[in-house]
Amino acid sequence: MKKVIILSSIILTTCFACAQQMESEVKAESPVNENYTTEAVVLDLSIPWGMTFLPDESMLITEKTGNLIHFKDGQKINIEGVPDIYVRGQGGFMDINLHPDYTNNGWIYMTYASTEGDGDGGNTTLMRAKLSGNQLTDKEILYKAEPNSKKGQHWGSRIAFDNQGYLYFSVGDRGNRDVNPQDITRDCGKIYRLNDDGSIPQDNPFVNTENAKTAIYSYGHRNPQGMVKNPFTGDIWVNEHGPKGGDEINIIRKGKNFGWPIISYGINYNGTTFTDITEKEGMEQPLFYWVPSIAPSGMAIVSSDIYPNWKGNVLVGSLKFKYLERLILEDNKVIKREKLFEDIGRVRNVVQAPNGYIYVAVENKGIVKIVPEK
Repeated sequence: MKKVIILSSIILTTCFACAQQMESEVKAESPVNENYTTEAVVLDLSIPWGMTFLPDESMLITEKTGNLIHFKDGQKINIEGVPDIYVRGQGGFMDINLHPDYTNNGWIYMTYASTEGDGDGGNTTLMRAKLSGNQLTDKEILYKAEPNSKKGQHWGSRIAFDNQGYLYFSVGDRGNRDVNPQDITRDCGKIYRLNDDGSIPQDNPFVNTENAKTAIYSYGHRNPQGMVKNPFTGDIWVNEHGPKGGDEINIIRKGKNFGWPIISYGINYNGTTFTDITEKEGMEQPLFYWVPSIAPSGMAIVSSDIYPNWKGNVLVGSLKFKYLERLILEDNKVIKREKLFEDIGRVRNVVQAPNGYIYVAVENKGIVKIVPEK
């Protein structure tokens, strides 16, 4: 495998042509030039999808291919006892996150593609487990999306906790856009909310709706591969892949319909249209959308004092264009975009760790830490 390239000096590039945004276009302003270095942290990873930090600052890393790695003291240790992973298309071992009270209860949450259940193929599954030495124990499946499908696209999936301790996770539409996302009696194309033990919160929006999937919190999503709690507001933010154009950032709200595929700012990959409207009553508008698509994956909202000029900014990985994007907001409107670390590779994830540093996972390379120059 290729080794991580250590970027000794990264200079932010001039703000590039900006996508449209509701009410006004984003201004193409020149950024303040700031030099950064990156430190290679973990080498030789293929598709590092999820990463989370244990109290001792070691890392748990999921590889899409099915491995769970404990990176500690410079060593990669393969964890045993991982669930059976169905690796197909975009699906495999996906996100991982710790319970907010991990130091007391030891729960680790993960999403992955699983063949369990009826039908051929698989679907996105949420599990929790504990770590004992180099072994996963106490494994509990909390949610399994249905039905299974042999399609390889749009599994999601990210995990986040809010300030009240509720667990959110995403499942993409599984390539069945005309059926799944708008139907609350079906899984897929949804953001789900659970209690930390997998039970359904009694104030979930569809608990009293006949035949509804009561874990659903919002619907009308395509393929959310970024999810984070906003550290300033406590809201859950997601980014999701559009088709050709129309990638979105959305602030998740209880019971809201985010429109896919009835409204969209994108078109089919072959250039044809599938909808002629971008707005409809009863459907939410995105906070921001990209045209052309950047293929967003992973997202962090910076709150660390290590990056004082980035506070409140949103960082999003671009799989398509191989950089990290910085979005500068005022009053929840993007006013400027910047490319960071051009040609670093396909950025799969970006996380602000408990120690305040930002870590970036890059396909076929590894994980690097962003370090401001003194």
